[in-house]
This record gives sequence, C-alpha cells and structure tokens, in this order.
Amino acid sequence: MSNWEEDPGETQNMLQGLCRCGLVSPQDPLEQLEEVSGEREVWASLLRLLSDVFLTGHISPVQSKLKSHLQQKFSHLCEGVAKAGDHAPLKKIFTELYITEGGASEVNQEHEVRLMETASRPAADETSITCEDMFKQKPESEEPIRTVLTKGVAGVGKTVQTQKLSLDWAEGRAHQDIQLLFPFTFRELNVLRGSEFSLVELIHHFFSQTKSLSSFKFLQLLFIFDGLDECRLPLDFSWTRVLTEPTESASVEELLVNLIRGNLLPSARLWITTRPAATNQIPAEYVSMVTEVRGFTDPQKEQYFMKRFTDEATAVISHIKSIRSLYIMCYIPVFCWILSTVLQKLLKQTEKPELPKTLTEMYVHFLVVQAKVKNIKYHEGTGADLHWTDETIKMVQSLGKLAFEQLLKEKGNLIFYESDLSECGLDAAEIARYSGVFTEVFRKEQDLYEDKVYCFIHLSVQEFLAALHVHQTFYSSGVNLLSPPHSESPEAFYSSAVDLALQSPNGHLDLFLRFLVGLSLPTNQRLLPGLLTETGSDRTNQATVEYIKQKLNEEGLSTERSLNLFHCLIELNDHSLMEEIQKFMRSGRLSNRDLSPAQWSALSFLLLSSDSALEEFDLRKYCPTERALRNLLPVVKSLMVLSVLSLSSCGLSQSVCAPLASVLSISSLTHLDLSNNDLQDSGLELLCEGLKSAPCRLETLSLSSCGLSQSVCAPLASVLSSSSLTHLDLNNNDLQDSGVELLCEGLKNALMKDSVSVSTSEANAVCL
Repeated sequence: MSNWEEDPGETQNMLQGLCRCGLVSPQDPLEQLEEVSGEREVWASLLRLLSDVFLTGHISPVQSKLKSHLQQKFSHLCEGVAKAGDHAPLKKIFTELYITEGGASEVNQEHEVRLMETASRPAADETSITCEDMFKQKPESEEPIRTVLTKGVAGVGKTVQTQKLSLDWAEGRAHQDIQLLFPFTFRELNVLRGSEFSLVELIHHFFSQTKSLSSFKFLQLLFIFDGLDECRLPLDFSWTRVLTEPTESASVEELLVNLIRGNLLPSARLWITTRPAATNQIPAEYVSMVTEVRGFTDPQKEQYFMKRFTDEATAVISHIKSIRSLYIMCYIPVFCWILSTVLQKLLKQTEKPELPKTLTEMYVHFLVVQAKVKNIKYHEGTGADLHWTDETIKMVQSLGKLAFEQLLKEKGNLIFYESDLSECGLDAAEIARYSGVFTEVFRKEQDLYEDKVYCFIHLSVQEFLAALHVHQTFYSSGVNLLSPPHSESPEAFYSSAVDLALQSPNGHLDLFLRFLVGLSLPTNQRLLPGLLTETGSDRTNQATVEYIKQKLNEEGLSTERSLNLFHCLIELNDHSLMEEIQKFMRSGRLSNRDLSPAQWSALSFLLLSSDSALEEFDLRKYCPTERALRNLLPVVKSLMVLSVLSLSSCGLSQSVCAPLASVLSISSLTHLDLSNNDLQDSGLELLCEGLKSAPCRLETLSLSSCGLSQSVCAPLASVLSSSSLTHLDLNNNDLQDSGVELLCEGLKNALMKDSVSVSTSEANAVCL
C-alpha cells in the first residue's frame, strides 16, 4: 500500500500547501504527476519533501520572531512575584522541581495543605519525568502523546515550569521538533469571555508575530494552557458543537473544547496545568498523560537555600529542618521564597536574631518586611523603627477583607478583578502606586487588555490575611465573622473557629485556623502595632489549648482533622501531648498504657512528622492490641514507602480485617505478617479481596496460627493464581486435605511461586 493510501488526510494537506505556492495545479495534482511518472509512491515522497521545504521556508521568519518575543518575555523573572525593575535571569534562579508521571485525573477534595504534607512522603514506586520527555511516545503505546495534564498545588512551580519550557524552546535547548509554541494562560483567556474568534484569529490576537500565516494545519504546534483551575469559561465537553476548521469563528470556550477534543488541529500537542481541585474539568478520554509537580525534594530545597544564602546557608537550613511544619511547606517554591525573604531581613538586623519557629510567626514577619519596604520607599522612613501609617493599616485591612470574602464566602477564589477590589475598598490605582511593594503579597497580572487580573501570590498568604481580618474584626468590634452575630467571649470566639474547621469535610479551613489561633499570641501581636492590639490573652490561649485537647479526645475525629489540631497546638506553643508520648516511648512503657484518643493522635502526629522514611512498621513496638491498630491504621496508610508491616501476636480478630484490607493498596508494601492472630475464615476472606486489588504488590504473607479451616482455601487459591504472592505461610491451621487440594489447583495456575508452607491433618501434601 502506498503512503498516499495510508494517510490520505496528510497527503491532501501537503498538496494544498503545494497548490497555494503554485508548485502544482489545483485540478487533481496526483493525476498530473502520475501521467508523468506513473509511480505514485515516488511522487508521494517528492511532494512530502517539497512541502517540507515550502513550509519550513515560509515559517522560518515567523518562528524567529516568535522565539525572540518569548525570549524577551520569559528570560527574566522575579521569584514570588514581579517587582518593578527587579528581575533576575530565569536560568540563574531556576531550581529543578520533582515531577512524577502517572496519577488519576479525577479531583482530590483534600485541602492543599494536606496535599503538601502528603507530598513530603513520596511513594516508593513513583516515576519521575522531565518536561523535555513529556511528549515522548512510550515504547508500549501505539498512540502518540497529544495532551498532557500537569497538576500541582498552588505555588508549587507549574507556571514557572511552563515559562522555562517556553524559554528553552525559544533558545533552541528543547523541543526543537516543535515549529511554533504558543503559551496561553486562562487568566488572559477569561477576559475574552463573550468574544468570538476563529482559532487562527485567537493565535494572531495573542501572538502578532504569526499574522503572516493564514493556516496552521501543516505545522508541528505546542499549545500551553496554564491555570485551568482559574478558568472562568464554561468548558462543556458534552454539548459544545463540533468545529473542525481553524478559520471558523466561535466563542473562546468552544475553540478550547474542540482543540482539546482533537477536532481542531488534531496533530497539535497540548500541555495544560492546573491545581488538583480542577483536574476533572477535562474528561479523561482527552488526556494522554497526567503528571504532577511535587515541588522540591530535600536535596532541591537545600540547593535553593544555598543559592539564596552564602555564609548563613548551613545555619538557615539547620533551623528550617528543626521545625517540621516549616520544613514541610518548603516543598512549595513560593514558600521557600517567603521564608528566604524573612530570614534574610532578620539576619541583617542583628548577629543573633530570634528566628521564627511557627508558621504564623513567619507570615507575621513577612507582612512586617513588606510594610517596612513600603515605609522606606514611599514615606522616606528608615525601616529601623517601623510605624504603621494609617494608609498602610487601611491597605492591609482591605486586603484582609478581600482575602476573607473570596476565600470563605466564594469557596477558594484565588484571582480577582477590579470590581472585587472596589467592593473591599481597594483602589486599583493605589495598588499600582505600590507596585513592587505590596504586590509581593498581592499582584497585578499584566494583560493585553483593559481588564486587569489580581491575585495573592499564594493560597497561604490569602489564608493568613483572611485570619488577620477575622481576628481584627472581633477584637475591634466584637463581631465574630465565623458565626451568627452575637456578643461572645474571646474563648467562645476561638472555640467556634475550631468547631467550624472540624466541620469541613476537606479541611479547607485547616491553615486558616492555624493562623487564627497563632495570632492570639502576644509575641505575634507585638509585631503588628496598629493592626493588632495586645489582648493579654494568656487565659484565653490556655482555654483554647484545653478546648483543642478536648476535641482530640472525642471519638470519631478523622486523622486529618486531628493532625491539624496538633499543628494548632504548635502555633500556640503547646507541646505537652507530644512530650508526654515521647516520654512513654523513651521509657518503653507505651505498650503498657491505656492511651486516650488525644494521646493516640499525638503518637500519629509524631510518626507522620518523622524526618526519616519509615519502611518497616512493627505494632509490637508501640502497643500490640487491636485498638492500637485501629488508631494507627491511617498512619500506616500514609507511610508511602512502607514495605514491611508486622502485626504478629497482636490480639487481632476478624473484625479488623476489613479496614486492614485497605492497607494492601499501599503500592510499596511487600511483606505482611499476621501470624498468631485469631482472624478466622471470615476475616481472611475480606483480606483476600484486598489481595486481588490492582495496586496490591504483596509478595510475602504469613498466616500461621490464624484459626483457618479448609473453607478459606478456595479464595486463597484464587489469590495465588492472580496476585503477586510468592511466599505464603499457612502453618498450624486446620486446612484438611480438601483445602490443600484447592491450594494445589491455585498453584498450578500461578507463575513464579517459590514456596508455600502448609500444615494439615495429613503429612505434607505432594503438590506443595
């Protein structure tokens, strides 16, 4: 079969290109060529070559102009947010990020703080990938990779990754098989809602360097769409009409849907970035591969701080490592920048500065740094003795109101427009005046349009300012914005905030609560004179601590919420529960104690906050009981590199097998010891379901002396034939000959089973 017949669409495209430049006649050029030669395949190759020459020559000047434009746009960048006149070369400040391949495109409802903490415990079997390799076709796949969806929490570096790839292409370092690259942001596209363009016109609108091209059908293109989570266009993949011609006019959302579907420019490649909450906006059938930006690994964190600090780098890294809540957040590049900004200022002020030890303290210092810069730049102050001017206080209060309104009432909005600012008493012109100062808290996106888009540099900054607004409002007017308006005590104010945060199913108020209780400390209040009045609240703080401990002692509290309550205790400088558990562990008396729910939560917090990756977990080291296992199972499931789980002789019954089966989905788990527990047949049947689950990679399973009979051998035989098990210990169970025969059948169907040890009423069965 000739190449023409294999891909008639490609042939037609190339012929159209040759017709336009006059190389062949529009009237059936193939017949004309065959009359000359009769060799259709020879002419196919010739036409392909001529078409390539024509297209390359025609787009070369366009490509040069586009590359020059992208170099100018992305060659310099300021960390955190652009400051007027203060840009560093992107190549100089860029630190590689850890990006993993795979993962589901469905939405994860957890708050991003929880996702950050999960990211600090990478899975053992993760596959890393670079931006340069994203579109490389897999050997095992017949289909080329067309659309890559990259997810990652706010501030993790998705946008900078897109800018770096664009710059690398423009400077000839990567993806040189791509002829034209078009980086879009959804913030820019949002402004065009209600407008109509053809796809060609949309490209011309954003990239005027391409206006000499009337078609993009024959070119190798890469479209980048950054920030799907910020999209305010109604992307409807069910009912949007089909468009196949890039010159046909439609709404921007219709163009995007058809481009993603592959109806428009099916040979183009697409890279879309998003926060986790928006991953399901694009149906899975239109996504070739999902990747995740995980932020900095531990070595990358150190590399970042070594670049930012010189002589003090070792001391700074040591300090950050000593405070787990700060170290976890350092997976996020924007947080590293905030942290560096604060520490650099403090280290300049005195030889032995008191460095921040809590998250709230860090963000209070960050706000102080911004106010000092403003004071020096616009009011000719020295910054040494900060005086909060009325103007500065008003701006912070307005930013706080905006943060609260959009975060709590609008369920997590991160981008705003001028109308949103006006509603909160913010003047866009005033913000522009302080460009490069408070824009490090709140920045304006530079667009091609009259509408301007604003955002906080990171979700955590927005949550801090929202907490500051709620705190200010209560202490200045007595109004609790978190509950129906009525007069209440400070103790009731904080307890109502705890209750509200605990009611959130996805923890979207977790970080907000940490900041709110942290702002009650006099040490933080003294840093914000004029904004916060010292409340002399030792009694209030102690009442809040006791209320949090009371909540920790309630049955049924989820592990995620209890862990956040411990973070709140840290913000309040209360470490008593953790110190109590550590004392028990050091003395070896933990297994002999009847721990309260709060103490179990403290143990969970300590295990999950450990610096070292826990690859082996032996319940007997802590407390060999069924209750202990139930309390610690959420911890076990969170240990992403766990390979050995030892539960031997822990007094377990069949009732624990259902929750235990969920642990088998940990992809790194290879050894499970359940020997000497009265699991019974009913319990093991539940475990067998877990063993057959797709992610389960268990190789060794010990079930000796578990009270099993022959009736459990049928489900076990099914497991042997379908799972990854290579060693199964069933000693000291009453399986009978009939049970052993069933196991033999399972072994006949199994591959690479090394050994199975079984004790029955008969001496060792032959097949085993």
